[in-house]
Amino acid sequence: MSDIRLHESWLAPLRPEFDEPYMKALKTFLAQERAAGQRIFPRPTEWFRALDLTPLDQVRVVILGQDPYHGEGQAHGLAFSVQPGVRPPPSLVNIYKEMADDLGIAPPGHGLLDHWARQGVLLLNSVLTVRMGQAASHQGRGWERFTDAVIRAVAAKPEPVVFILWGAYAQKKAGFVREMGGGRHGVITSVHPSPLSARGGFFGSKPFSRANAFLVEHGQKPIDWALPPLL
Repeated sequence: MSDIRLHESWLAPLRPEFDEPYMKALKTFLAQERAAGQRIFPRPTEWFRALDLTPLDQVRVVILGQDPYHGEGQAHGLAFSVQPGVRPPPSLVNIYKEMADDLGIAPPGHGLLDHWARQGVLLLNSVLTVRMGQAASHQGRGWERFTDAVIRAVAAKPEPVVFILWGAYAQKKAGFVREMGGGRHGVITSVHPSPLSARGGFFGSKPFSRANAFLVEHGQKPIDWALPPLL
């Protein structure tokens, strides 16, 4: 993991993970993939970008995804976000639709979610890499154990945090979060925003206003969910 970039606030809780056998095996696997000519998304310098843009002590909201986007030029290390100039994928389009219904915020015309990340919204995928064009190709290789350690570090924070868990995979973490946090964290769940499921309970779930209400109730600033235009 020589290309690792993450904010220093994460080093203390996560450093032991990098010495674990599973992480060394993951490093070997990724090196083999690259040596075999496989294109891996995102680029290595962005594998931990969510942990670089959002320091541990500033995390106020966690939005948990599953895998990075596997299309050309999409993934850049933040769950649900895409790079400038890339059309927002269907799940993100539905997130914007719900944001408009919930808060009256018009879609921004791009898919870059850095503005959220810099305010303390940890946009964390459970698996941090993927092979081009092959969804879920890096599942079960060790990333899940690492990102569970990230979630544990957040859940151990004394300050209340909001966890937004979309879809069955993310919702499996709800009990884990409640147990680790002793009930002090907020947990907002619904079906996934993908076109296959969004009409089954994602639309109308109002996750953005509910997250802000929780933050304000616990003496914290709300998130500015409105994404500025790209310069």
